[in-house]
Amino acid sequence: MGEPIVNTISDQKTRISFIRHLLDDLKALELMLDKEMIESGITRIGAEQEFCLTDKNWRPSKKAQEVLQTINDPHFTTEIAQYNLEINLEPLKMIDDCFSVLENNLNTLLEKAKKAAEKHQTKVLLTGILPTISKKELSIEYMAPIKRYKALNDMVKKMRGADIHLHLRGVDDLSVRHDSVLFEGCNTSFQTHLQIAPDDFISSYNWAQAISGPVLSICTNSPLLLGRELWHETRIALFRQSIDTRQATFAVQDRQARVKFGHKWASGSAVDIFRDDVAYYKTMLIKNIEASSLEQVKQGKVPKLQALNLHNGTIYRWNRPCYGVGNGKPHFRIECRYISSGPTVVDEIANFVFWAGLMKGRPSQYDELAGKMDFRDAKANFIKAARTGKESVLCWMNTCYAAKDLVLNILMPIARSGLKKMEINPIDIDYYLSIIEERAKGTTGSNWIIGNYRKLKDEFKTDTSLVTLAASIYKNQQGKTPVSEWPDVSIVKKEKKVSTLVGHIMSTQLYTANENDLAELATSIMQWKNIHHLPVENNSKEFCGILTWVHVENQRKKMSYDENTLVSDIMVSDVIYASPTTKIEDAISLMEKHKIGCLPILQDKQLVGIISVKDLSPFLNA
Repeated sequence: MGEPIVNTISDQKTRISFIRHLLDDLKALELMLDKEMIESGITRIGAEQEFCLTDKNWRPSKKAQEVLQTINDPHFTTEIAQYNLEINLEPLKMIDDCFSVLENNLNTLLEKAKKAAEKHQTKVLLTGILPTISKKELSIEYMAPIKRYKALNDMVKKMRGADIHLHLRGVDDLSVRHDSVLFEGCNTSFQTHLQIAPDDFISSYNWAQAISGPVLSICTNSPLLLGRELWHETRIALFRQSIDTRQATFAVQDRQARVKFGHKWASGSAVDIFRDDVAYYKTMLIKNIEASSLEQVKQGKVPKLQALNLHNGTIYRWNRPCYGVGNGKPHFRIECRYISSGPTVVDEIANFVFWAGLMKGRPSQYDELAGKMDFRDAKANFIKAARTGKESVLCWMNTCYAAKDLVLNILMPIARSGLKKMEINPIDIDYYLSIIEERAKGTTGSNWIIGNYRKLKDEFKTDTSLVTLAASIYKNQQGKTPVSEWPDVSIVKKEKKVSTLVGHIMSTQLYTANENDLAELATSIMQWKNIHHLPVENNSKEFCGILTWVHVENQRKKMSYDENTLVSDIMVSDVIYASPTTKIEDAISLMEKHKIGCLPILQDKQLVGIISVKDLSPFLNA
């Protein structure tokens, strides 16, 4: 997430100073290119591993700060949510056994994290979106107490002028409003970095864009959010919407999201990409900067380009151009941001090997992509791959292919060629690419999660299914076998009492009535569907009462309604209710105290669920 010490743009004097430094950084970078100061002739790889922290019940843990303090290792840093952390791996020269070394280094650091987490009754889980995240863990109290994150949240809300409206459509639909950017905290990724020579940057960047769809199609691993089955890589749509600063207006405007794929092939030099982002996007975060980067370059010094890097860190390209300084030498690199965390470390390294091999194996005829492939095809491929994974049909150089065939028959030989060119250990090449091949022919992470979630849902309620799924992902990760070899979840018929809150067990697929409906319609629905409780809403979609079969029968006996009677005339208006965060034992006490058979569940006056005595039966006398 970048530097921790930042400010919002409310300080006008600091803002003006920051923008001057931003402009100087662009001039300095152009001067560095002219002077050939940017490192060339060497290729390094690097990676960032984001991971989730769960409690003993596989729900998000708020102990990231405590775990981080126990780890006490500079490789680890915070993430925006208190249930996530990140590992920054040391860069390695891309040659010989660098990828197996990277795998060993990552496993060593993850083992360190696991031991530290155990001391806080917490577990480490690798997954694109933790299945058990609920709306509760998206509240501001779960945001890491870091100034940068609060500043980011404040600026996104200020620039949008409204709360975040998340709308995703897959097999299920999810439409919800939220008051913070913490939906972004649902996402955990394995971000890969590849150093690029300055004279090849534009060709490499465009190639990275072109291969994004096919690569993503074989790496998908986050199909679930809040119990809904959405995209094969739901992170793509979720991240885009959670950090969107555009306002909805009556005018039809072409404004790009800060999370973006792009809208055309890049041209010129790396400086032109950075210039475009300064031109397109308003400054979100600022910081005090003392030295002028332009003056430093003129003096023969290597600047950090602090303003440019901070601004670049608030523009979330799926393939992000990066400037950095290592061992006193400035360099360019491309950061691949769309690959999910998990399912295992070996799957992640295989993804990296495939991507890096493709990047270094680019055939010379693709040095100029503008005449070979329409950019809109590259962008469409990316969206299709995020939606439907390896079942997608992708357009590659004006020909349509099944994603699996494109990966196996066209891209795999290119990747193998690139890895050989970089003198990667042949054993590693065969091993890691075989994992990609088996996944293409068989099961990806999203395939495994979707298939097993559907089986679990046939037997259990949503929450139990999600908890069981998270536990199974963790168990399989300990075996360190690729996801294509994972067994299915074992279905144990007896449902475990893993739920603790009303929101975990409530029924959400509800029949409701409007207060202005005819009573005869409402009672007919109750008869047709054999239900004894029917919640009632007003025209503002707010909960306002309930019909119970006992109450309806009493009204009939009293002959207190006729064919023109409305629901509002016979409903119970004074209703006992609970919230999704009410403890199950408290709900039981509430129902026993008031001698009621159901409990509507409300959030901000709106009905989100209902529980009955039947729902609570597994917890009675437990």
